[in-house]
Amino acid sequence: MANARALHFVFKIGERKLTTKFYREILGMKVLRHEEFAEGCEAACNGPYANRWSKTMVGYGPEDSHFVFELTYNYGINSYERGNDFKGITIRSKEAIERARSLGWPVQEQNGKFLLEAPGGYEYLIIDEPQPTDRDPVEKVTLSSSNLQRTITYWRDVLKMTVFQQVNRKVLLGYDNNQAKLEFEDVGSGINHAKAYGRIAFSVPHNDLLLLNEEIKKSKQKILTDLLSLDTPGKATVTVLILADPDDHEICFVDDEGFRELSKPDYPSEAILDRFIAKEDKVANQSA
Repeated sequence: MANARALHFVFKIGERKLTTKFYREILGMKVLRHEEFAEGCEAACNGPYANRWSKTMVGYGPEDSHFVFELTYNYGINSYERGNDFKGITIRSKEAIERARSLGWPVQEQNGKFLLEAPGGYEYLIIDEPQPTDRDPVEKVTLSSSNLQRTITYWRDVLKMTVFQQVNRKVLLGYDNNQAKLEFEDVGSGINHAKAYGRIAFSVPHNDLLLLNEEIKKSKQKILTDLLSLDTPGKATVTVLILADPDDHEICFVDDEGFRELSKPDYPSEAILDRFIAKEDKVANQSA
């Protein structure tokens, strides 16, 4: 799919205040938009929960040009059991290492790279080089595979990704060499998604999304949520299709036209997020 774009990875977070501190003060990302919802998402964007939840998009730049992260917070759920499905995110930013050290955040060295752990146990592998300004510092998302050849067949032949590199037990795929990549590592065992499982998202033009839906059905691949219009209060409506690969990694495809409208940066969202965090802290302190 020539016009496909890698958009973001979705994390379910249990500790919103500390997590947003990590992304803002350690990794140095900006809050791009923040949205609050009174009930669960029809496409299970916040997982299989019907409760109140929030979504915070963070990244190094606008979603039109950067791969970002969606921090999904379910009110009242403080932690999620981790499986072996998520391996890590690779970012090029010596500045993140410097900020972590100056703020006392643990930094581990691993084969010439540096490991930072976000709240919830999500690992970030940091390349010790100046953060680029001419491209996105986010290089790749690494997920687990139980059978690398089966994984390649799905992502290359069904979802039409390009294989950029295959070495030993890893494969690097993507839709464009200038975008963040998706890497799979064969872990030699079954994949357990537990409760903390995430979701990776891509956009394609609306007509391509309709064609993709037809092809997925013809090839009898797994569909978690068939074509569905999702509304965000006060913002654009988007069409989504939620798939699952052979290891049940969740994949969201969204129409590019609607998503570009929805994802316009809303920088006042940072103050809105802080207000909700402060309000929740106040309620917690009063209950203590």
